[in-house]
Amino acid sequence: MADASPSPKDRFVTVYGRNPVLEALANDDLVLDKLLVAENASGPHVGEILAAARRRSVPVQRVSAERVKKIAGNGKQDQGVCADVVAPRMRALDQALADGLTGAVLVLDGVTTPANVGMILRTATAAGFAGIVVPRRGVASIDPLVVKASAGVAFAAPILKAWTALEAVTALRGAGFRIAGLDATSAQSLYAARLPRDTAYVLGGESAGLGAEVAALVDEWLAIPMAPGVESLNVSAAAAVLCFEVVRPGR
Repeated sequence: MADASPSPKDRFVTVYGRNPVLEALANDDLVLDKLLVAENASGPHVGEILAAARRRSVPVQRVSAERVKKIAGNGKQDQGVCADVVAPRMRALDQALADGLTGAVLVLDGVTTPANVGMILRTATAAGFAGIVVPRRGVASIDPLVVKASAGVAFAAPILKAWTALEAVTALRGAGFRIAGLDATSAQSLYAARLPRDTAYVLGGESAGLGAEVAALVDEWLAIPMAPGVESLNVSAAAAVLCFEVVRPGR
C-alpha cells in the first residue's frame, strides 16, 4: 500500500462554510473534535458560530485564513470556518481488513460528482453494506455537498479510506474478497449471480467507468437488465439497484 500510517482524515468528516458548520454545531447527535476559525473572519455569523461552539464545549482554534483553506480543501467556499466532525464508523481500509472485515463492500472508482457520492453513501449504508471505500484520490471528497446529498448519513456511514481504488481493490483481493464490476454488456445478470458473501463491488465514474488497472482485477462482470432503449443508469441509481439486490433475502 502507498501509506499504511493512520491519517486524521480517516477519523473526521471536515465541513466548511458558515451554514454547514452551524448545522453541525446545532446537531447534538454529532461529536465535533474542533472548530477552526480564520483570524480575519468576523461578523454576526462568526459570532453565532462561536456561541454555538461554547454551548457545545467544542474547542476553537483561531488560525490563519490559509490554514483554514488548506484543511477545508476549498478556498472559495470555506468562508473562514471549518469543523472536524467525528465519523465513528470511518476508518482506513487496511485497519478494517486487519480487524477482520467481512461482508459486501462497495468501492468507488472515479465517481467525481458529490451528489452521486452522497447518494451512494446513503444507499449502501441503508442496505447494510459492511463498508464503502471512498479513495482519497480520484473520487469526490466527503465535503458539505456530499453530506447534504447523503441527508447527513455520511457522518455515520461505514466509510473505508484508501489512497486509490486500485490500492483498495488490490488489498481486498489479497484478503480473499471476490471482485465484481458492473458492465451493461455482460452476459451475467446481477439478479442471477451467486457471489460469495465477501465480495467487493466496484462502481466506475460517471463517464469513464472503471479505470483499466482496476478493471483488470475484476473477477466477475455483472449487468443490470434493462428494457430496450436505455443503455445505462446513473451511477447512484445503479448503486441502489446493486446494493439492495445483494442483500435481498433468499439470494
